[in-house]
Amino acid sequence: MKQVIVMRSDLNMSRGKLAAQACHASLGSFKKTEDSKLRKWEEEGEKKVVVKVNELSTLYEIYEIAKKSGTATYLVKDAGHTELASSTVTCLGIGPDEDEKIDKLTGDLKLLK
Repeated sequence: MKQVIVMRSDLNMSRGKLAAQACHASLGSFKKTEDSKLRKWEEEGEKKVVVKVNELSTLYEIYEIAKKSGTATYLVKDAGHTELASSTVTCLGIGPDEDEKIDKLTGDLKLLK
């Protein structure tokens, strides 16, 4: 079981902003996940992976495919209080769900460094 956060790398967010947006994505998709999956994920150590995409269109493609797969998703839109304009889409939370299911959606993406 794992949860994946897909971050946009083209926004040049500060590290703090990036961390805050990733937290929004994690909690948002967590809240949409079935209880049985949450229990299993918690028992297995609550694995989280943060990956990146280079543009908004790629993020939306992954979002649409993930939604169709039945995996919990949460698309983060910034409130616009600090670094970004209001409603800027920053990242996507996917899962937690089975590793194999999430790998089909995000397995080709590079880790965020």
